[in-house]
Amino acid sequence: MVLLLAALCGSARAVPAQGFERELATPEKVEVTIRNTNGRVAVTASDEQRKNVSLRAESPGAPIGERDVTAVVDGAWVNIDVPPRGPRIDNGRGRNGNGGGDTLDRDRIDLVVRVPPRARVKIVTDGGAVDIVGNVESAEVTTDTGTIRADVPLEALKYNFRWTASRPRFFSEVELPPVKEKRGNAYEISGRFGDKKAKSEALIRLDLTTERGVMLFGVSDPEMVPSDLRERPLTEGARAIIRSGDEDLIEAIRRAAPRLVGDYTRTLPPSKSGGPAFATRNQNQSAQPQSSTLAASPEQQGFARFNASVTDRNGRAISGLKEKDFVVFENGEPRAVTSVAPASAPFNLVLLLDVSGSVGERLDVIRKAALAFLNTVSSEDRIAIISFRDDVQLVSEFTTDRALLNERIKKIDAGGGTALYDALAYVLVNTLKPLRGERAAVVILSDGDDNKSFIPFPEVLEAAVESGALFYPLYIPSGLIPADSVAAPTKTLDPVRTRFLTLTSRAEEEGRKLAQVSGGAYYPITRLEQLQRAYDDVVAQLRTAYTITYASNAAGHGGGGGGDDTREARVRVRVERDGAFVRLSPTVTITP
Repeated sequence: MVLLLAALCGSARAVPAQGFERELATPEKVEVTIRNTNGRVAVTASDEQRKNVSLRAESPGAPIGERDVTAVVDGAWVNIDVPPRGPRIDNGRGRNGNGGGDTLDRDRIDLVVRVPPRARVKIVTDGGAVDIVGNVESAEVTTDTGTIRADVPLEALKYNFRWTASRPRFFSEVELPPVKEKRGNAYEISGRFGDKKAKSEALIRLDLTTERGVMLFGVSDPEMVPSDLRERPLTEGARAIIRSGDEDLIEAIRRAAPRLVGDYTRTLPPSKSGGPAFATRNQNQSAQPQSSTLAASPEQQGFARFNASVTDRNGRAISGLKEKDFVVFENGEPRAVTSVAPASAPFNLVLLLDVSGSVGERLDVIRKAALAFLNTVSSEDRIAIISFRDDVQLVSEFTTDRALLNERIKKIDAGGGTALYDALAYVLVNTLKPLRGERAAVVILSDGDDNKSFIPFPEVLEAAVESGALFYPLYIPSGLIPADSVAAPTKTLDPVRTRFLTLTSRAEEEGRKLAQVSGGAYYPITRLEQLQRAYDDVVAQLRTAYTITYASNAAGHGGGGGGDDTREARVRVRVERDGAFVRLSPTVTITP
């Protein structure tokens, strides 16, 4: 017997956004076919969904009803179809190619479908993204340009990935065999994982086909995917990160280029242990009255250090504080404050300059801005300058020689892609790490849009937290794409593809996050005259910050292994002044 969705029990529940939910009565063994030309499709095989198929339909635009989504149930077979409500949206970019606008919002319908384990699934979209998650029996997916993400068990898996009209763009958490070129400009990756003798009832089959889309395999968080999925040589910045021995950042590069990382690693001598032990922290940094709380994981007994900015109720900096004015608690116990570096103490400042093609036409402005920064900071501050495009260039190591820095800045050239995340990682492991917890800050002059890095932003953010340095992103729009034409992820048919095709609007969000977790500040620059005011503000913040060192007793006995004896510490600071507000950077353990 065939049942239409409109004939099922009328228990549609309203959901946030424009849409509805349905429970479709089916047996445990089910085959689901879905076609959605103007929207996304997400299918999850869940143990909690042993019987029935759960359907949620949503639209960011006009209200949708049951007539907009047809669901036909015939025993163990379910067919879900979304007829087009308007013009076809090509490539997930809308009628005008910008991925947003009224057409996309009005016409798009997104489907979220939960199916029983071992369901067979077939999905067809045009430009919409497709997610397949969980223990399905088989998944057959076809798109024109939509990103396909498959995150399924690997114990017994047979897979076939095809690109029928372009060279492959893909990212996998596990190593895949080489791409095979087929006739007619088609490409294929196929193989098996796990038990090759597994019975058919335990085997998962993935058959994914796209014309020009991106494929993500085994990826739980698309934000962890690097900006450039094309195979390319390791940059000097990437090689320096690998040489640093930072396991998390190396693993991020390995996921993007496993063969290249393996080849380069084999050329290196055995790694040497040593270097500072960075802390970790889970709480966002924000101004708190009287005190602030953060988490630290010192790796051996000794001393810990952090930066603190202290202001009054009106936001004015409080200067002249001494050791006696700060009380530090570690896991609720008071700890001895051994030193408070006054605001007059010199800082280590890194000036990170974006000289990629997106700002190339304003290279003169970048040079003048860099020179203006040199004239703003104290002559005693040590400054290092690093420029980046698709690779990093060390313009100058730390120095107080302003004449040398002036000459080096004048010789900077521009051009190429923007590997911002790789440049930040390079600064963390190559420039800041040897400082061993000294007072340090990074000023970033960029448009904030990354399109060339091996390392994804979340990995850089975690490393920045652990470094204890203050970050001050000064982001200048490139001007190449007007702000109103940049697609926001929620308004894009396929946010992953949009991310790889064009500059995105994520720069501001990432700049704010980087500043927040480090204790710095974010400056969106919309007019060039704002740069000098931002420089003055950065220097004022640095000059009113205190570097506090205290005796830490939270480390695991035996030191440095980061094993079972290492305990997370909760560090709290109180300032003995009425109405004082304190903002902290992450705590860094100072090793002997």
